[in-house]
Amino acid sequence: MFKLISDTSCDWIKEYAEEHNVTLVPLYTTFDGQTYYKEQFEISYDEFYRKMTDENAFPKSSLPSIQDYVDAFMPSVEAGVPIICCCITTYFSGSYNSACTARDMIIEDYPDAKITVINSLQNSASMSLFVYEAMCMRDAGYSYEDTVKKLEAMRPFGRIIFTTESLDYLTKGGRLVKTATMITSKLNLRPIIIMKGGEIGVGGFFRTRKKAKAKVIELLCKHFQESGLNINDYDITVGYCTNPEEASEYRKEVEEAISTKLLESGVEFKTRIGVVTSCHTGPTALGVALMPKFDRFEA
Repeated sequence: MFKLISDTSCDWIKEYAEEHNVTLVPLYTTFDGQTYYKEQFEISYDEFYRKMTDENAFPKSSLPSIQDYVDAFMPSVEAGVPIICCCITTYFSGSYNSACTARDMIIEDYPDAKITVINSLQNSASMSLFVYEAMCMRDAGYSYEDTVKKLEAMRPFGRIIFTTESLDYLTKGGRLVKTATMITSKLNLRPIIIMKGGEIGVGGFFRTRKKAKAKVIELLCKHFQESGLNINDYDITVGYCTNPEEASEYRKEVEEAISTKLLESGVEFKTRIGVVTSCHTGPTALGVALMPKFDRFEA
């Protein structure tokens, strides 16, 4: 048995994490560069998105502190329980570095403590699946060592494909530095964003959201067709920000296209795109993510 911890880039709803004994370490967000709020703990998703849409605000995100991780680790360390901590890709945040520093500080005083910090190479919807697979391994009785080994082997196979309505957040947030000029020159187009290997790139531009959403599904199908991977060996989910009705309809479209059920259609899985992603995509991001099923993946 081990304790599972993740930063809030996993998009898990706090209450869902608590129900499943997963500790969330919150990232921070600020709207003025001075006052910072802990995601979900000091500002709700609804309030965060309301400020974005009603006040036309451009928030920024910030990493958890070293002390945040120390506080999250210590109860399990003192109880002698091994810890697996999953962190957002280092391409997006220094959360992993904070967690590693906290681990190193603790081990100085508790040399027998077992703490593994994993750079997931994921964010948002794919991170939600990464943590879900870790939870399933824990609940299935996998050992601490075997779970770490399998999670680290699974990381490169996660992927996100999504679209968003506004380009403003992408350019202002600086997450697409190499392509920012190209994006801003194509105003009124909806981009397709692909994340793999911990980094993101542009997969095309479309004049309508309907066409962009259809392209996301097309790229999902193409990924499995060209890779030769069995889609039934993967968990797939839809990630959304502010429109649960649109997400619900989109799930039906995705399931019809891939002829298989999404994870949330078969089990309780409560997620919502959070601060670290929406600061850079805006409140209209919608897309799909995939991750190997732990019991179908050979490490």
